[in-house]
Amino acid sequence: MALKNAVIKRISVIGDGGWGTTLAIHLAAKKYPVTLWGAFPENVAQTAKTRENKKFLPGFKIPPQVKLTSDIDEAILFGDLILLSSPSEYLTDTLSKIKNTSYKGKVFVSVVKGIHPKSFKRMSEIIQEHLPKIPLVVLSGPTIAGEVAQRIPTTAVAACKDKSLAVAVQKIFNSDTFRIYTNTDVVGVEFGGSVKNVIALACGICDGLKLGTNAKAAVLTRGLGEITRLGMALGAQRETFYGLTGLGDLVTTCFSPSSRNRTVGEALGQGKKIKDILGNMNAVAEGVVTAKAVYHLAQKKRIDMPIVTEVYKIVFENKPAARAMKDLMGRSLKSE
Repeated sequence: MALKNAVIKRISVIGDGGWGTTLAIHLAAKKYPVTLWGAFPENVAQTAKTRENKKFLPGFKIPPQVKLTSDIDEAILFGDLILLSSPSEYLTDTLSKIKNTSYKGKVFVSVVKGIHPKSFKRMSEIIQEHLPKIPLVVLSGPTIAGEVAQRIPTTAVAACKDKSLAVAVQKIFNSDTFRIYTNTDVVGVEFGGSVKNVIALACGICDGLKLGTNAKAAVLTRGLGEITRLGMALGAQRETFYGLTGLGDLVTTCFSPSSRNRTVGEALGQGKKIKDILGNMNAVAEGVVTAKAVYHLAQKKRIDMPIVTEVYKIVFENKPAARAMKDLMGRSLKSE
């Protein structure tokens, strides 16, 4: 099914986190009727009453053309296009719910970032596994939700092997402050958008250790090399990692003060334990789960990823951050 043969009049957003809520507001501003689904009925009811998602996107009013619901059947039935915005660790549960609804004939767009920790599958692969043969586009890029909600100029990429489908989604989401490009390298777009969260943890650790800009720039740059090596081993195109969903997303996530993954890394660098850090967060830091997946995937593919390895050891083996940095600096010398 091609989107050009479908009529997209209404959109449902599955996941009322910061990014899902932001995109619901964005699409409503483009005159689409929108239904926003959330997994927590109490938060949905509170948001519907106040017209503000105080838990995940405080300070932004939700327009009246956005309907809120915790009924997954109602949400899927409503939309011609279904936007999946569930955190990666809850995606399988969400898809299991969708599988029992009237989802067939709908167009799907995924903004979910992550790598499954056991199967090593990308999120679009998991989606296709649960909902076979659906038309699916991945939307990814350097997109801090709060900035998009403020209508600060932002760019993203609609990726699909079917270029006509990517172009159709590009037109739906594009606006004067949210510019959308297209790409047919779904593997590269998804992989870059997922693994950058691990490198953002590393850059946050640099901040926590107060190492300065030199060290952080080195981690970002060498981290991009690690992402590229493993991504290409999985079939991605090199040039994708130097575009918006690679370098662009990486820079944003590593340097933004509001980046969840950078913030978690900063706390790790200060010596705090991951359990305590995550216990005090409303939102999900995707890089924590992704670090485990990428570490084991790199081992399986025999791809050298020293930064990812040290992040994994800090998070899951309680290795002191200062010692991890010292070990990185003490590795055998080589050419760039």
